[in-house]
Amino acid sequence: MSKAEAFYQRVLEKNTFYHFDEEVEEVYDAGHINAVTSILVNLREDVRAEGVRRMIFEDVLTKENGLTAILALNGLSLENLKRLMTVARAANDPSLNSLLNRGNWAVKETGKRSDISEWGTSRIEKLARTDPAFRSGLVNLFFEGVSNSYLKRHFPPFHLRKLSVQKLNFNVDAILDTLVRYKEGGSHSGQKDTNADRIIVRILDELGLPYLTSVVPTRLQEINVDTDRTMDFVIPNQDDPRIIIESSFVAKTSSGMGDKAKTTITNGQHIRSRYPLALFVGFVDGIGWYVRKRDLRRITSAFHEVFTFHNEELKRFQQLMKDTFAL
Repeated sequence: MSKAEAFYQRVLEKNTFYHFDEEVEEVYDAGHINAVTSILVNLREDVRAEGVRRMIFEDVLTKENGLTAILALNGLSLENLKRLMTVARAANDPSLNSLLNRGNWAVKETGKRSDISEWGTSRIEKLARTDPAFRSGLVNLFFEGVSNSYLKRHFPPFHLRKLSVQKLNFNVDAILDTLVRYKEGGSHSGQKDTNADRIIVRILDELGLPYLTSVVPTRLQEINVDTDRTMDFVIPNQDDPRIIIESSFVAKTSSGMGDKAKTTITNGQHIRSRYPLALFVGFVDGIGWYVRKRDLRRITSAFHEVFTFHNEELKRFQQLMKDTFAL
């Protein structure tokens, strides 16, 4: 038996399956989990006694773990809230600014949209405890966010509908909605219908352009490298493409985004070498890329042309197709 095979067998035979430290688990369960649960139990009793009043929820947000408790009640993750705050600060939309009471926050921001950097979760939690204006804006979000005009247009409905006054009232049916949305969150993210690439498909179909999806252009198959050369769209064919499209819509950040940028740069170099007359086009969009600006700068450098899924950008992409194929 080779050393590699012996290592493989050792991991299989001596696997602990779910290793955990009992002391660590007990401390976390008795500390954090019980603390959040206690806040929710007390909040429920206050709501039963006084009704769904904003001041009750503002008071909860001043407490350690208070924001975590209210987010748990809605089924909204701190990651979702962090991204929503980044969107609010970058978009500077009047209706969203008003909802979040942004003009009165202790934190004053100036500069261009592109200068906005994402706040860490600890900063958001601290602002919720210490800044009354920020805190009241969060409560407005929990009470009225689902009907905000900007959020209805730009925030995924699956997550926006987690915000409900009925949940703040501890309505059983509303709490069941929280449980179901939490359970189905991963499945929803993976649904093909949520894939932004469908927009590209619709445009190409409307223009009557032939295309292939998820293929490696013929001349790239000759390259002996380990990186993935599969392109999202090749137009009009695999042998002699005129447009090669790679699409990356990222709603959540991950360490893999740096690798994605590196691979895309390499692919761009090979395309320029093997297909000098083809355009390498990138669709790069999503809050994930917005907050990872270093990786964003790297990946956009790989393309001849870059688009987002903004309506104006889609019209520009459509015009590029018409100009390229004389439609």
